[in-house]
Amino acid sequence: MSVSLSVRCFRLLLCGMLAAPGALAQTPNSQPSAQQPKAKQTPVVRPHGPTHAQKPPAKTPAKSPAKTPAAPPVPAPVPAPAPAPTEEKKPAETEGNKGSATGLPLPRYAALRSDEVNLRAGPGTRYPIDWVYKRRDLPVEILREFEVWRLVQDPDGIKGWVHQATLTGRRSFIVTGGDATLRREPKDTASAVAILKPGVIGRMRSCQAKSDWCQVQVGDHRGYLKRGQFWGTLPDEVVAG
Repeated sequence: MSVSLSVRCFRLLLCGMLAAPGALAQTPNSQPSAQQPKAKQTPVVRPHGPTHAQKPPAKTPAKSPAKTPAAPPVPAPVPAPAPAPTEEKKPAETEGNKGSATGLPLPRYAALRSDEVNLRAGPGTRYPIDWVYKRRDLPVEILREFEVWRLVQDPDGIKGWVHQATLTGRRSFIVTGGDATLRREPKDTASAVAILKPGVIGRMRSCQAKSDWCQVQVGDHRGYLKRGQFWGTLPDEVVAG
């Protein structure tokens, strides 16, 4: 009787030991399986500087000097006859859609060379500064020429005169309207390289004649963009890389 009871207890103990690993494997503390890798998201590029013209800072009026006692009046000298007035030299009108100073086609596009460019009311430093640009590589359209000065128009339609030294022939563009998709190939079905937000400025690489697409670059992202999504090129203009 005791032997039979001992054998039965031994069997129950052995069954419990064999069942334990399976039970432990089903506990909540077990390690979860490896997760599937997430799909790569398309990067979004945002503008990193001001793209609109800014008003120059207001000048602080100079303090008037202290008044001194008035000196006794002195007889005024007889004025010499005034010379005949000379007509002020004005910018010549464009002839044959070519600049009067460079002979290059007009209109044409250029870009701002530095992060601070003054836009003046006329072609000379004697004219007041109407606007100030704080964004290098902002594209502008050259409309007229006068010696070393260029009449330009920005993407917002503001016009004024800048010195030629503040411009570069390097071609750039600015995204206008809504978000623009930079694509790997020049077609709507091509994969997206990046999403460009309005105001993003990039480098123009090439545009084929009568093509709706141009090859551009923004930072490390390079691809194709439709002409209707940016400002900085003439209709059907050919841009060489």
